[in-house]
Amino acid sequence: MKEAELKEYLKTNYPFENEKCEWKEFKFLKNSVAGNKGDDIISYISAISNMNGGNLIIGVKDKTLNIVGITDFGGYTIENIKFRVLGNCPNLNSEGFSVEEIFCIDTNKVVWIFHIPKHQYRLPVYAHKKAWQRIDDNLIEISQPRLDSILNELKQTDDWTAVVVNEATIDDLDETAIEKAKKEFIKRNPKYLDEIKSWDNGKFLDKAKLTIKGKITRTALILLGRDESEHFLGSFVKIRWNLKMLNNQDKDFEIFSIPFLLNIDEVYLKIRNLKYRYLPDGTLFPEEVLRYDPFNIREPLNNAIAHQDYTAKGRINVIEFEDDHLIFSNCGTFLPKSVEEVVMSDSPEEVYRNPFLVSAMKNLGMIETQGGGIRKIFNFQRQRCFPLPDYDLNDNKVKVTITGKILNEDFARILKKNPDLSLEDIILLDKVQKRKPINENELSYLRKRGFVEGRRTNVFLSLKVIDPTKDEGLIAEYITNKSFDDTHFKKMIVEYINKGGQVKRKSIDNLIIPKLSPTLTELQKKHKVTNFLTALRIENKIISNSYGTWESLNEFKRV
Repeated sequence: MKEAELKEYLKTNYPFENEKCEWKEFKFLKNSVAGNKGDDIISYISAISNMNGGNLIIGVKDKTLNIVGITDFGGYTIENIKFRVLGNCPNLNSEGFSVEEIFCIDTNKVVWIFHIPKHQYRLPVYAHKKAWQRIDDNLIEISQPRLDSILNELKQTDDWTAVVVNEATIDDLDETAIEKAKKEFIKRNPKYLDEIKSWDNGKFLDKAKLTIKGKITRTALILLGRDESEHFLGSFVKIRWNLKMLNNQDKDFEIFSIPFLLNIDEVYLKIRNLKYRYLPDGTLFPEEVLRYDPFNIREPLNNAIAHQDYTAKGRINVIEFEDDHLIFSNCGTFLPKSVEEVVMSDSPEEVYRNPFLVSAMKNLGMIETQGGGIRKIFNFQRQRCFPLPDYDLNDNKVKVTITGKILNEDFARILKKNPDLSLEDIILLDKVQKRKPINENELSYLRKRGFVEGRRTNVFLSLKVIDPTKDEGLIAEYITNKSFDDTHFKKMIVEYINKGGQVKRKSIDNLIIPKLSPTLTELQKKHKVTNFLTALRIENKIISNSYGTWESLNEFKRV
């Protein structure tokens, strides 16, 4: 084709640079195929493959797609370059990898398009002995969350909840549960409000991703199945509520079977969510709150259902203690690896044990669609001045403890008198009140802010703290080692972009990087800014255009 036709073809089929597409000149192939790590062809192939596959176009001008052509092939052809790339990119799938050559008949310019497959199951693709990834228009060494998502990837065949139960029919589902599912589905998907009236139950179940082409799945039975249909799943698919006395003896219990969509309400009603009264400092008038915010009961219960390892054939347990705490437990490891990382990043999880079940539960409003459910639990406890949730991740089980009372009055006073404390600060204070270990940097920070007293082996919350600290120097000293939390920097970026309109990435780097902890390397700081931008894009707060600039999503929508 002619050069003008080629440019139009590329603009039509590969219009934007993003995680799936990269434009590069690479006019001289001798040192471009496997040259500088992080800035050569094999690095980009590794990154695109690790981000679900895509295309690399070489011989074009970055940003403009102007055709420059490959001027020095360095002995490479589209046949032998495949062997060179495959030999330098361990785990790259040879069957899905191809190179397409397009020749401009009027200008003799040549463009190559590398068609790059998604990484193979649980096998990240490497280049220069490193795995790479793309985030928007940036190439970086792969982040730990992305690497974990590849290493812990689940095949559809691994998802116990996605299996079709051929013997089951729609008659094995509970009609009341189906009607409730429709109501919850419309709340989450109001665009179907008029259309759903014409759907029969079969079409609704497919739309809500409970069934597969009309076939009943284990997910459909778990959420909507009749009680007498539990034999399709096994007697272990149950929730056990248990009330224990102060001496840990059982006082009452009840076991709930399917349909879980209805029976989670029954479990909720069993829990004695009594009023809790306490006297704030400086007043004779008590504050009165429920011991447990309803969200803090439903979210851990629904999470236990969503993340249960059903192949372990264990029950989900809800244990209520008379001394005012709840324990929710389910079988299976905690896939995100770190609770604190989930809370502080406030982002959706990338790895699910039961993706089919999770998708259906999201459609029915049972769990959060954008992540942040665990963070909400933390914040609801914070508002009450109650202890933060405890996560016990041992013995291939996840146990979540929610406490429904003030555990330490000094902790409550600090939170009341310091309403602007970051969640990260409160997590540290919560560790102290529960006698959990903290490191030297954390202890030094809490001491200098006046939050703790006592020796290293016997640290306790300070009674002296009645007002927020005025000494910013103390905070700055801690920041030198710890840096601000991510929320602070993301807020700075949004405000900067809102004021500046279209903002270049370099300007954002200049704003944020000097404020990051000096313990980070320059590359780590740049990666951290990339992660902030990606998180904000996912949250629909900013958008990146094809010219490597960022702007407010609200402004973009008004244009």
